[in-house]
Amino acid sequence: MADDVLIRFDGPITGLDGKRYHAQVCGQLADDGLWEGWIEFEPAEGGDWFRSPRETEQPNRGDLAYWATGLTHTYLQGALERARRAASSAQPGQSAESREKHRDVDRN
Repeated sequence: MADDVLIRFDGPITGLDGKRYHAQVCGQLADDGLWEGWIEFEPAEGGDWFRSPRETEQPNRGDLAYWATGLTHTYLQGALERARRAASSAQPGQSAESREKHRDVDRN
């Protein structure tokens, strides 16, 4: 199943590095029947998307979307730093796969 974009946030998130990022919450149905959600970020100046580790598991898509609507700016800043750490420690093949996935999302 393809990843669903559940919500895109209007304003940019500023990281500890002073750079600005666009954020969106995505999710997918996991093998165990729960919906898992994470947050994806794109540098405002352009560049490759990267994502946080799984941030939540919810029993259905509606509950995942509801969770996403309650995220605060402070939460998103923390998720951005988690995502940056995960991206810096990713295996070489992971980042290429992520880039291709986001090219497909951007075309839709």
